[in-house]
Amino acid sequence: MQQKKDAPLRSDAQRNRERILEVALAELTRCADVPLSVIAKKAGVGQGTFYRNFPSREALVLELYRHEMRQVADAAHELLKTHEPVRALREWMDHLARFAMTKAGLADAIRQATSAPGSPAKPGHTPVTSAAELLLRTNEEAGTIRPGVTGDDFFLAIAGLWQLDPHGDWQSRAGRLLDLVMDGLRAGASGRRES
Repeated sequence: MQQKKDAPLRSDAQRNRERILEVALAELTRCADVPLSVIAKKAGVGQGTFYRNFPSREALVLELYRHEMRQVADAAHELLKTHEPVRALREWMDHLARFAMTKAGLADAIRQATSAPGSPAKPGHTPVTSAAELLLRTNEEAGTIRPGVTGDDFFLAIAGLWQLDPHGDWQSRAGRLLDLVMDGLRAGASGRRES
């Protein structure tokens, strides 16, 4: 029986794809020029399996970027299901900091994948922006942050994340920055509730 084109991947095929993305993230963060054969070998898949999933370096890099963005965006929804809004926002900011460090590590690979003439464009940030808006609106409705903070305001406030050295002590520096941003968001909140 032939598999439909839009049918979900078999579980072993899905595991292979996820393993390739996991290894590619680590390897491309270290070196943008790592041979794809090295990624395939470390992922424990053959060349055929690798190229069925990712027919080119550009396809791999852009899917990796999209995959990481989806994980950050999905985390907002999951955190809101299990945490008070203000706690969900703060924990999501930690997810965003990890994404920023991943993106910094992948910057050379992304630049290479999107800079040649005829290359695909870098994916937009819509999923992450939408997740931030969801968290901000939920917190505003709960009275835990000041009213009227936009996604643009939020991303300008946390822009320092993209200045941190992903190879240095970024965790503690990001934590301090994000705590300051949270304090600023809470200032003037109408019904501030502690979590």
